[in-house]
Amino acid sequence: MAQHEVETQWMGKMQFNSSVFGHSIVMDAPERVGGENRGPIPKPFILTALSGCTGMDVVSFLRKEGIELKGFDLNVVGELSKQAPIVYTAVHIIYRIEGDANHQQAVWDAIQLSQEQYCGVSFMLKKIMPVTWEIHFNGKMIFDNKPKMQTDNQVLS
Repeated sequence: MAQHEVETQWMGKMQFNSSVFGHSIVMDAPERVGGENRGPIPKPFILTALSGCTGMDVVSFLRKEGIELKGFDLNVVGELSKQAPIVYTAVHIIYRIEGDANHQQAVWDAIQLSQEQYCGVSFMLKKIMPVTWEIHFNGKMIFDNKPKMQTDNQVLS
């Protein structure tokens, strides 16, 4: 059975260093809770893993089609619960891609493939919470599946 293994060592106070396939990752807490703020807190690494997983999928799919991008950024927003344990209750991915206008459909297809068939991190998260996304291509939103927020004067149908 294939597996991944991460080794983590306590470095004192609130700092932990993890070794991931030979790469070092520092985690720490802000000073207000006893850390020294030498690295990010652990929870956002889930969002980092998601952005890297789907981002690598998209680039890989497009390269297989001979498509090179001019720019590609992702923002991943995790909604936090209000009570302990503080967990993500929903995640939204914003893809911002710049490229040849003729490649808009290929970009859309690559993102859909990642989100619906290939991104393992997204699939794991979808088992416990909604994962939605939007796509901006050359500055124009071309897709958004995030549910609209209900206001006091609206009733969702």
